[in-house]
Amino acid sequence: MTIGVKTLFLYYLVLTVWLFILMAVDKRKARKNAWRIKEKSLWILAAFGGAIGGTLAMRMFHHKTKHTNFKVGFPLLALFHLLLLCYIGAKFYL
Repeated sequence: MTIGVKTLFLYYLVLTVWLFILMAVDKRKARKNAWRIKEKSLWILAAFGGAIGGTLAMRMFHHKTKHTNFKVGFPLLALFHLLLLCYIGAKFYL
């Protein structure tokens, strides 16, 4: 595996974990009626590669599940990013 591919996979891993944690924090803040993380920030992280973590957190913490744009958009972005990773992985390994 080349350095670039390793870096790309690490990039996706970091963003996935980051968005997962932010979704958990936002859920906790929602329960306490505290300051919340902007939806725009969650979407930006999802679009740049964190959608897998956002989708997992949404399912695990039942957060943002009443918002159709999150319920549909995060999984679609996650699928796109997974397919992109599979394509890149296959290109370098096959």
